[in-house]
Amino acid sequence: MKKAIIIGNRGQDGTLLTQLLKDKEYVVLGVDSATVECSDGSDWTAVDILNMGSVANLIKVFLPDEVYYLAAFHHSSQCTDLLNSSDIWDESFNIHVRGLINVLEVIRCTNAKIRLFYASSCLIFGRPEQVPQTEVTPINPQCIYGITKATGVHCCNFYRIHHSIFASAGILYNHESHLRSERFVSQKIIRSAIQIKRGQQQKLVLGDLSAQADWGYAADYVDAMWRILQLDVADNFVIATGKLHTVLDWVEIVFQALNLTWRDYVREEKSLIKRAQSTYVGDSSKLRRLTDWYPSTSFKEMIFNMLRLEGVLF
Repeated sequence: MKKAIIIGNRGQDGTLLTQLLKDKEYVVLGVDSATVECSDGSDWTAVDILNMGSVANLIKVFLPDEVYYLAAFHHSSQCTDLLNSSDIWDESFNIHVRGLINVLEVIRCTNAKIRLFYASSCLIFGRPEQVPQTEVTPINPQCIYGITKATGVHCCNFYRIHHSIFASAGILYNHESHLRSERFVSQKIIRSAIQIKRGQQQKLVLGDLSAQADWGYAADYVDAMWRILQLDVADNFVIATGKLHTVLDWVEIVFQALNLTWRDYVREEKSLIKRAQSTYVGDSSKLRRLTDWYPSTSFKEMIFNMLRLEGVLF
């Protein structure tokens, strides 16, 4: 029976990955903030991923076959007062880089044949001139999140090249599910539309209806993470659908599904957007070629699944 540690197990991806691995009969140890929980019911003390000794004790005792480093620190693009905050730099670096290095160092020092997956982001590409982006698109991040996630990718590259550690990075494009928080536009649209349908909200204000992104279903993306760690050789992989959709596409599908006329309720306010918009669409042909992965859920099916899990479609 395989064993896996998921760092960041209570987020959207961590929750879905936990269930996927349990279905595959893994013993799963989840680490999130100060909490640790194991699928076999065993008791574990709290782990501080920023403390090398704490991480070492966890890995040496549990002896996982795989580690999924999914921890992430998100901050809203609408919080302009905070974008240059030293607190955001510190938190982003700690979660995206320092904790990762602790895990990689423990793997190196224990000489264990542990496989590591690091969840990175398409934001590492900054404002890419190449569309779609691939694994060889220049890394040129333009925001704190992208800069620190890019550093994490470089750390994986370093330990893979210089210490022969199986460290793969997934360059993740937008992926959604009912587990997304309301700070993401997908859930903002869905939950606002539901509130409007129930007469509990009058309007939905969005920044840019024409904004485009490569959106996929999160359950498909965690399957890609698992497949990447089953390969013979570690590497970096774009995880994306390769298809662009607009915010308006979200609005039209959600409101139509709820028998609402979106123009009666939705207002566009472009002043809400504080960051320059870039076109992020990924080419995951490398991943598909090596793992046979393919997104099994279409854009429309993803939205319908999210509405069903909110209890408004059957």
